[in-house]
Amino acid sequence: MKKSTKILLVIFILAFIPTLFLGKFVIAGIIATDKGFKFNFDTRAIIGIVLSVISLILGTILFIRFIMSQPVDKAIFFSCLPLVVLYGFSLFMLAEITTFNNPLANSLKTLLNVSPDNLYNTILWAILITLIFIMLLFLNCFVLCKPIAKVERIVSRLGDGKVKDEKLRIGGGKQFNSIEYGLNKINNNYRSKDRSLKTINLEAQKFIPKQFFKFLGKTNIQELELGNQVKKRATTILVKLAGLSSQGDMSLEENFNYVNSYIHVISPLIRKFGGFIDKYNGEGLTAVFAKAEDAIDCSHSIIRAINIKNRQNKTLPNVEQRISIMTGEVIFGIVGEEERKMPTIVSNITSVLDKLDNLNKMMSAKMIFTKSSLDNLPLNYKFLYRYIGKLTTENGEIVLFEDFEVLPRDISNELIKSKSFFERGVILYEEGEYEKACENFSNALKICPKDKGCYVYFNKSKEKLSK
Repeated sequence: MKKSTKILLVIFILAFIPTLFLGKFVIAGIIATDKGFKFNFDTRAIIGIVLSVISLILGTILFIRFIMSQPVDKAIFFSCLPLVVLYGFSLFMLAEITTFNNPLANSLKTLLNVSPDNLYNTILWAILITLIFIMLLFLNCFVLCKPIAKVERIVSRLGDGKVKDEKLRIGGGKQFNSIEYGLNKINNNYRSKDRSLKTINLEAQKFIPKQFFKFLGKTNIQELELGNQVKKRATTILVKLAGLSSQGDMSLEENFNYVNSYIHVISPLIRKFGGFIDKYNGEGLTAVFAKAEDAIDCSHSIIRAINIKNRQNKTLPNVEQRISIMTGEVIFGIVGEEERKMPTIVSNITSVLDKLDNLNKMMSAKMIFTKSSLDNLPLNYKFLYRYIGKLTTENGEIVLFEDFEVLPRDISNELIKSKSFFERGVILYEEGEYEKACENFSNALKICPKDKGCYVYFNKSKEKLSK
């Protein structure tokens, strides 16, 4: 028993015992009349009333504390017991009061307007007492069972993982205090594991991009299982940085930092445009985008950013970038074994991109993309490009285009002017009209002498004619 409860119990006893002796003075002060009651309390009666009120208040507090210390079933029983006794006593007195014949009973009959000849009023009073009893009974059960509803809501939220409160509060009796303590332990464990999982996911995103989770329809690393895969249409870009590994006067550590300095420029741009990096290699990386326009925009930004970084390097040679882009069906999946799972894309696109990069290198271009990527761009998407021929693969021919949107303004203007001659020359070269092709390439070179791709085709046409 709590110390405060012991103090209240002592005060209750000290107030209640005198009340028993002073009660007769209180009763004596209640005088029955023909119209009801009148009150004439002396000093002892007033003291008795005050002590009675104090006893009633302290008794109610002690009774509530007793109820709160009980389990729910016993709490409901003991709290309802006084109500049931009082209800039964009230109905009994209402039924028998008409048979009593004394001043107090007669005053009560007058006050309540009941008599053996007026059963209607007696029934009305019985209905009123019953309604009050039902209301008090409902209120009592509602208050005692309210914590159960809180427990239900908290358990439901815990099950859905939606509890964000630091401290769960239920209220109620001693039994609910234990339940509250247990639920708070569960909540703390959940919050701790949730924080750990968030930390793990944040760390995992350094190795497994969140866009990869989206492609697989997963939300966190714990949901990834070996063999998970999904087939989707995506745009893949291969970024090659020529010259990163050819700095012979650098130490291994310096070369490593040099490579990373360019990766740190590229990686944020890929994330910014909604892509993710599938893999790194010594001189670049492969990235995947859901939309072709995002891949094109990102590639333009990468080229501009590297050009800026090249200008900032005062002591080191410039790094030349090449970007190859292709759109097609890609399988996103988890490969490896249980001890080591690795997210990756599986597609023949990667081998085609290597071939595109070789062509890119041969033509000294900045960006090459396939017709499949062009077909997936919005109709209102505008940028500068030209047709550069076809690449023969095991799965057929792939139509290629060169993007010269990010080239210096003077060169891009010349390429725009020479575009019709160049594209006509490529078509004639593919049709075997090498002499006419040479004429068109020659005209294109007169407009843009720095067009290395045009030189490649011009020389190839010459070779064909000389055979």
